[in-house]
Amino acid sequence: MAASTHDIRRLLPPRSVVLGPMAGITEAPFRGICKRMGATLTYTEMLSATGLHFNPDSKVSRALLTLSPEETPCAIQLFGADPEIVATQATAIVDRYGPDVAAIDINMGCPVTKIVSKGEGAALMRTPSLAAEIVTRTVERCGVPVTAKFRSGWCAGEENAVAFARVLESAGAAALAIHGRTRSQFYRGSADWDIIAAVKRAVSVPVIGSGDVFSATSVAEMFDRTGVDAVMIARGAQGNPWIFRQARSLLDTGIALDPPSASERIDVALEHAAALVEFGGERAVVRMRKHVAWYIVGTPGATRLRECVNEVDTYPALARLLEEYREYICARQGRR
Repeated sequence: MAASTHDIRRLLPPRSVVLGPMAGITEAPFRGICKRMGATLTYTEMLSATGLHFNPDSKVSRALLTLSPEETPCAIQLFGADPEIVATQATAIVDRYGPDVAAIDINMGCPVTKIVSKGEGAALMRTPSLAAEIVTRTVERCGVPVTAKFRSGWCAGEENAVAFARVLESAGAAALAIHGRTRSQFYRGSADWDIIAAVKRAVSVPVIGSGDVFSATSVAEMFDRTGVDAVMIARGAQGNPWIFRQARSLLDTGIALDPPSASERIDVALEHAAALVEFGGERAVVRMRKHVAWYIVGTPGATRLRECVNEVDTYPALARLLEEYREYICARQGRR
């Protein structure tokens, strides 16, 4: 039985701020941290419906479908171009994870060539009828809200987001997320917030705006300029889960919080690293390197620390480096 739009509105109260899905970045430990910091809703990294269909018990699939207790219910993002396979896998996920699944989100915006070459991701914006069929079939089968994330269009001159949004709404989508760039832009240039506002005016379901949201101030600006129901933060959360806490404070009280101290950054980096190793084993330290680089952006000695971090491959070595860096920061501050 299809879920109603009321279900998604309970998950996304007015002026929600959500963590967007990012492949290789928004693993369960990081999502849990962001939820604790104030993210209203989190999304898994995108999973291939076709991959799940042919190999449902793969290690990759199990990892991507791991939900942290801190974040549930969580939205599960799938990508695919076969309506039956997407609907079947969405239903299987809901049957398996039950109330931990907030929604099934269908990725129609990924710009990566290996995805769009198969007619998936952003390529679906060029086949609206197929996109609608995927949504309709999934809505009919999975029993939780079905949402979709897409872009402003395929390329300059093909910005069809407004018409595409109407098609998906008619197909039964409970909410829509739009990134204000075309597929051909990838993440270059500026996001077009005007087209996000146009999508919001064109449909009655909740609309989530995405693109160029890197501070609490930009969250508030997107709400004011576009009228969206929720703002999605993606790259702006890299190394900066505090952005959710800062955004909530600014939206709810008008108070702009100070940025985290260097010591607080180290604390959360250590927490993130420990959780990631518990989640993915010692090899996860390699994946943690990029997160550490983001956590320390703008702090004294960051360049040298990044060089050292890129040479470690065990958690004890990483933790030792970060604690030594904390001592360096404290000593430097004491000299002032």
